Amino acid sequence: MTRDDYLKDLKLHYHPAKGWVNDPNGLVYFQGYYHIFYQHSPNYEKPWQESMHWGHARTKDFVTWEELPVALYPDQEYDSNGCWSGTAIVKDDTLYLIYASVYLSQTVSVAYSKDGINFTKYENNPVIDHYPPDGSADFRDPAVCCINGTYYCVMASGNPEANAARLLLYKSEDILNWNYVGIMKEWENAKITECPSFMQAGDKFLLSASVCVSDSEHYFNVMYGDFKNDKFEIEYSAEIDKGPDQYAGQAFRDHLGRNLLITWLPGWSYAGAVEKDIGCMSVPRELKLINGKIYGYPVEEVRFMLKDEDPCVKRTEKGFIVERNCREPLIYEGEISDLKIIRDEYLVEIFVNGGEEVYSVLL
Repeated sequence: MTRDDYLKDLKLHYHPAKGWVNDPNGLVYFQGYYHIFYQHSPNYEKPWQESMHWGHARTKDFVTWEELPVALYPDQEYDSNGCWSGTAIVKDDTLYLIYASVYLSQTVSVAYSKDGINFTKYENNPVIDHYPPDGSADFRDPAVCCINGTYYCVMASGNPEANAARLLLYKSEDILNWNYVGIMKEWENAKITECPSFMQAGDKFLLSASVCVSDSEHYFNVMYGDFKNDKFEIEYSAEIDKGPDQYAGQAFRDHLGRNLLITWLPGWSYAGAVEKDIGCMSVPRELKLINGKIYGYPVEEVRFMLKDEDPCVKRTEKGFIVERNCREPLIYEGEISDLKIIRDEYLVEIFVNGGEEVYSVLL
């Protein structure tokens, strides 16, 4: 079976016409469009065959997507081993991409654009050229936001000596010159973090990250809290999307004040089973803090896709079960007051109790 066989009816989830796709990057609203960038190998259907690029698409409604030219190529010495994950931010009518640039080590670089399509790399890249003692050589995925006129950059890292996964905090007045602040958050008995997001969310602040407990075990942590004097104090925490076929979620705040999350629905499990990659992006989920609980529910524009049932989601006395091709089934046990499903060919996204729990499953 080829990728085209899988994708011929895949209409609700973005994927490029060809090439490998993974982590969403640089989610941003700019000049009337939602832009999504993503880790991309434009010439190969499997990863590690070439250095990573940034693919690019845009939409006005999260339903109809326009695939755009590749935004970032690994064409400089400092990023010759890949333009890896990062974020986007708008400043002075200019769109900035802040990304992990990899050569002999993992650094941070910047590219910018006036039209949101053609990007120029900053002449003095990299803007952060080494990890601090609190981190390690795993130093990646810059997440940049602006709070009260100051720019903050959250870096994913870890510290083997402390046996801790960490988020490290930097700040800047101009996006180009950064000063290290310190450890923002850490998880004990874990290896590294990946793919963080940080932003103001009403009167709270939202922080998220994939926490890698080991090379094979991870979970996606979403936190709400307070941010004062460069310190983040967690008040609420949840594991929103519990997979099992989800990774690398990125959140951003749009022009309507919504905190939106898009994740990668990975094709790892199909490696060798089909000829081409079948990874794609999830539908956007709006993150909300309601009565002390964190919810993730499809954004309004795509809610017409929601169904109350699907043949692949079989209700049981204790919950439901989803069979997966050549893999262990997803079994959910718990009280269900509401169940909504998005089915798109070979995948389902399941929203339990208004998005209190989310399950992304490749069948």
